Amino acid sequence: MTRLTLAALAGAVLCWTAVSGNAQASSQTPAAQDSAVQNQQQLPNGTYVSIDPLSGVRYDNRWDVSVGLAFGHIHAGPNIREGADLGGLDVSGSYWLTKHWGLEASGRGYLGSSGTTPSAAGPPYNESGVFVAQYMFLGGVEYLGPHNKHIAVIPHALIGGAYGDFNKELGHAGSTTGPTGIAGFYDNQVALGGAFGGHIDLNRSAHWVFRITPDALLTGYDGTSQYPHTQWQFGISAGVQYKFKGKR
Repeated sequence: MTRLTLAALAGAVLCWTAVSGNAQASSQTPAAQDSAVQNQQQLPNGTYVSIDPLSGVRYDNRWDVSVGLAFGHIHAGPNIREGADLGGLDVSGSYWLTKHWGLEASGRGYLGSSGTTPSAAGPPYNESGVFVAQYMFLGGVEYLGPHNKHIAVIPHALIGGAYGDFNKELGHAGSTTGPTGIAGFYDNQVALGGAFGGHIDLNRSAHWVFRITPDALLTGYDGTSQYPHTQWQFGISAGVQYKFKGKR
């Protein structure tokens, strides 16, 4: 009888332990699930991915072209000390031979007006603030200097020709034109031209670049003067460049 009683008591203890453990497990499982659901609800609705627009900048393109608004300073005559500030367009293209060396061609047009001599500015000629223009067609070499994905410095040396249109609005009132004329301007002519400076490129993506091009502009217009015919003037342009996909 005693053995049966002890066995019954032991069985009851085991059953109670099992039932208690199952009840505790069942009571903890919903709480853990609720905690997981709550954590999921606290996560942001979307995942934000940071993209670097300059990650594709490689400097391995074969061709590129740029267009910019240009500024140039000139003297319209050999004895005209008052300079003329002209505005226009600068279109350039490059073909890269190696990683650092390339060939560049540039066409530039500058338009504006220039003052004349006091004798031409008054009656009867009234030739003051007359139209002048300068067109430059240049070619040469460029070098890829210090660069990273943000910026590049590209010096260049370009040489070619410059056409000066100086007499378009002169001579209508009977005045003579040319350096010995009353206005003192050069004759219309083609002369030596050059641009020595370079590009400052600010990359906006793998293909698009904001470009600034400061240059020392060289012209060699012919005219009778006590001053040298060779002129060095400042010029600058700002615009955009596009790099084509072809790789060298």
